Amino acid sequence: MSLFDDPGLFGRQWAAGYDESGNPDPAPAVDFLAGLADGGPVLELAIGTGRVAVPLAARGLRVEGVEGSPEMVQKLRAKPGGAGIPVVLGDLADVAVQGRFPLAYLVFNTLFNLVDADRQAACFRNVARVLAPGGAFVIEAFVPNPADFERDERHPQVRTLTEDEASFRLHRYDRAAQTFVRQRIGFTATGVRLQPFGMRYLWPGQIDRLAAAAGLRLADRYADWHRSPFTAASTDHVSVYRAAPAFTQP
Repeated sequence: MSLFDDPGLFGRQWAAGYDESGNPDPAPAVDFLAGLADGGPVLELAIGTGRVAVPLAARGLRVEGVEGSPEMVQKLRAKPGGAGIPVVLGDLADVAVQGRFPLAYLVFNTLFNLVDADRQAACFRNVARVLAPGGAFVIEAFVPNPADFERDERHPQVRTLTEDEASFRLHRYDRAAQTFVRQRIGFTATGVRLQPFGMRYLWPGQIDRLAAAAGLRLADRYADWHRSPFTAASTDHVSVYRAAPAFTQP
């Protein structure tokens, strides 16, 4: 088993400073998701510190979550409104919840945190299992760009450089497996810290095929949460997949 198969790895390494790390403003995502919630309840996979879930719950929706990291959940619980959000500790590939959700969502490239193809497929099957008829599964992800792979591998990226710390990032890509390993190496007066991170990236068409295999169909695709048109030049996408509607006896 790979180190990156551990669903709690990311949170153990990054939870402490996650909310201060310059993450995107959640407001556009919250507006978009609230418009699809159909009154709720809503399920967030990899709910993390509640960056999106807390303001979405503040709209009056019941939000539930799945999260692999107790450290992330602890940060969520400390936020106003975060203590009332039910969270199941577990792997987002397992989706260890019951019920029928009009909306489930997975934001900020987190689908790619599942570094095994079978686990990515399992995530879609399990989301399909808990979606209400006609329900929506929303995924936000980047569009892979091979030019970025070459740049990342050839040029280490300096992340911090102060009187007390220096850190940089290195990348290694496996193009056949569509995976990469990123290592952040930090040097301080007390020693060296390693923070490895892995992803299995997918192109939008590959995500569509995973969804279709789970019985979900692509309903809409945008370049961002503002519903900008998705084009061949788009660097990101927000994709909406739908479960089959309930069958009505004529």
